[in-house]
Amino acid sequence: MGFYVSFGTVLLLLAITAPLAMAFGMGGAIAARSKILLLSWFGKGYIAIVRGVPDIAFFLFFVIALDQGIELLRHKIKCPNWPDAIRQGSDFIVCAEAKMPLGNSPQWMHETYGFFIAIFTFAIVFGAFAANVLLGAMRAVPRAQVETAESYGMTSRQTFWRIIVPQMWVYALPGLGNLWMVLIKATPLLFLLGIEDIVYWARELGATKTPQFTAYPHGDWRMWYFLTLLVFYLSFTKISEIILHSAMIRLTRGQATSGGEAQRRTAE
Repeated sequence: MGFYVSFGTVLLLLAITAPLAMAFGMGGAIAARSKILLLSWFGKGYIAIVRGVPDIAFFLFFVIALDQGIELLRHKIKCPNWPDAIRQGSDFIVCAEAKMPLGNSPQWMHETYGFFIAIFTFAIVFGAFAANVLLGAMRAVPRAQVETAESYGMTSRQTFWRIIVPQMWVYALPGLGNLWMVLIKATPLLFLLGIEDIVYWARELGATKTPQFTAYPHGDWRMWYFLTLLVFYLSFTKISEIILHSAMIRLTRGQATSGGEAQRRTAE
């Protein structure tokens, strides 16, 4: 049952991470194009730093750092009179009341806490890539559209939300679609974070089955479990491609893009 439930874990990760990453991406893109210098530096720095660090290094470091940061904050609040040093060599020791989750918490709470830490990490990483895509899409909106809005007396905020944002999606969707595919492929990183995902169960269940189902191409049962994962990921990406293609057709309808022009000529 753990193997079957793990498929739901992956789908739940995608369902929560995608909109959260989009929120981080939109926030990063808005900050990067801000006229306020410090806010612009923050947005551009977020995009540059996260995109410049290898994903696996960021995942392994940020999860530990975030977990220890939460525990350190709780330790300062709950145990202000703690006499010992928190860092003792390579050990990070806080009082029992500051542990997240508490040591006597049930196992499902530990797993849920780790899962949401992983979601936040995924959102931070893919939010930076989404911010870069959205920033480029905002800049791709024809300048004439913005100037026309300004000539009608629209404020900068009205121009952004009524002109730029509605039109930027046709330019952003190809990049966001690729990012969605990369996010799907990145879900096995849950295994490295200690979460019992489909990769974990495929390895564990495959290793426990000793009777050989077939000797071709070899008798290791793990091959058959990972073959199941191959079919799952390929099917999921194919369904995603179909949905993204339909969305692109809908968005380009009536737009002054190559896709919109092709639709207009077809209609004629």
